[in-house]
Amino acid sequence: MPRYKLTLEYDGGPFVGWQRQANGLSVQEALEDAIFAFCGERPNAFAAGRTDAGVHALGQVVHVDLLREAEPDTVRNAVNYHLKPHPVAVLRVEIVGEDFHARFSAKWRAYRYRILARRAPLTIDRRHVWLVTVPLDDAAMREGAAHLVGHHDFTSFRSSICQAASPMKTLDLLEIERRGEAIEIRAKARSFLHHQVRNMVGTLKLVGEGKWTPADVARALAARDRSAAGPTAPPDGLYLTEVGY
Repeated sequence: MPRYKLTLEYDGGPFVGWQRQANGLSVQEALEDAIFAFCGERPNAFAAGRTDAGVHALGQVVHVDLLREAEPDTVRNAVNYHLKPHPVAVLRVEIVGEDFHARFSAKWRAYRYRILARRAPLTIDRRHVWLVTVPLDDAAMREGAAHLVGHHDFTSFRSSICQAASPMKTLDLLEIERRGEAIEIRAKARSFLHHQVRNMVGTLKLVGEGKWTPADVARALAARDRSAAGPTAPPDGLYLTEVGY
């Protein structure tokens, strides 16, 4: 039984998230339905990360086991055909060994968060960035972000419904780059807590506005209390960009 590794791109706006749910269409359900239409099989699709409702992906990785063996390009083209009109695309398909697991084999995950700081409303980027209507000091945000890099207890940036066994995580990278009115925040770690990236972004936005100092980020981290950190940034600006193996 061949195992296929699929790399996906999707707009998370129309979906209830990656994981199949009873309250609406998920990316997982759309993909599994497309595979069924292609080959008559309905395998479980296992993802590297369970993106929330409204969160996008440029490099989500999924694996499925199929009884039918086909060339990777055939699988990609056929599944993409049956995914229409959903905003999901299979970018690449590879045949991998049975020991490969999209989630458990991953060595790191990378996310990008996009903020657009301007007064004008969104048009093209609607549902794809966080619109902030006040100026942001990206240098101060960068100074605040430096306090979060490394191995820490991230309880202050953890969702109350997070199911991770421990709040201890190692954040390998948290970079902030300004491009005109746009600010991009890039994060990389082996794994993240539920809402960790969005909670860090919401906190750094307070620093950018001047409501917090960069040192306040360190104090929030040390508090190990969710109420000590900033708000959860909206899902619109978050993208799962890459998974490393």
